[in-house]
Amino acid sequence: MSNNSSHNIDRDRLVDLYRTMRRIRAFEETAEAASLSGQIGGAVHLSIGQEAIAAGVCANLRLSDQITTTHRGHGHCIAKGTDPGAMMLELFGKEGGTCGGKGGSMHIADFEVGMLGANGVVAAGIPIAVGAAHGAKLLGEDRVVVCFFGDGAINRGPFMEGLNWAAIFKLPVLFVCEQNGFASTTHSDAVTAGAGANARAESMGIEAFEIDGNDVAAVDGLVGDLVPRIRAGGGPLFLSARTYRLKGHTSVDPALYRDQDHAADQWRHDPLKRAGEELRRLGLSDDELSAIDSAAEGEMRRVSETADAADHPDLAHAYDDIQDIGAPVWEAGS
Repeated sequence: MSNNSSHNIDRDRLVDLYRTMRRIRAFEETAEAASLSGQIGGAVHLSIGQEAIAAGVCANLRLSDQITTTHRGHGHCIAKGTDPGAMMLELFGKEGGTCGGKGGSMHIADFEVGMLGANGVVAAGIPIAVGAAHGAKLLGEDRVVVCFFGDGAINRGPFMEGLNWAAIFKLPVLFVCEQNGFASTTHSDAVTAGAGANARAESMGIEAFEIDGNDVAAVDGLVGDLVPRIRAGGGPLFLSARTYRLKGHTSVDPALYRDQDHAADQWRHDPLKRAGEELRRLGLSDDELSAIDSAAEGEMRRVSETADAADHPDLAHAYDDIQDIGAPVWEAGS
């Protein structure tokens, strides 16, 4: 089922969604700069261009609802309520990060807001989300789980296993495929047989929807209809949101494998630009929009400066939080 039009959103609601998207964009741009300068070690996968999906979906969730995300999960974390300051500390590998500075960009988790974890393994968040949803059903909890994943995940085993399990047990989970056209550096169409993600979901009896994932009002409106259905016991639902990753696979990837004219043209569909144009139509002034932009940029500049100045975790805690048989003994100087 396709849904391509914006619903009649009121201005205050769209302002809130725009503010979330702008904070995500500012975080990503700040993280990109820190990665390129060497302040952040390891891979950083940016979601620039995909902000409307995170904002539009998570705006319809409660604090008690849960999400799983991917290696490209900063936006989902912020939209669900994770503190960007703790996130930036985590990216910098510093004390006070969401995971103590030990996980980095691809392993942010924040159980207090229902963020069950980013994951560096493609499709690995799907069975985690399904397990969380099954737990909610067994416990009789009024909780919905949202599972975000990209195009590449639909060709991995956990996708079919997870959807099958969710359908069999009618679990309260919303599967959200961020359909950006690429599986890492490969065109998704070149490696995906058949009619795609929605057809695969529907083959297992899961009702599937398709939407313009760069239209935050449309995403918000549709998900606002789907989440109550799931919460009321309507079982799993599936959403494919068409979007485009405006940057390379990682912060250091120039994306030369893409048609450069086509990639440049995609900036015309930037979800922030589109939401800004709609807000102007609804009467928001350029000064008011600029104030939102400046606030987001200032916030992320401050958290970056704080992260850069923070201490690395004490070496004495290197083996804390490691699950094994028996606790390792750490001795200073060894």
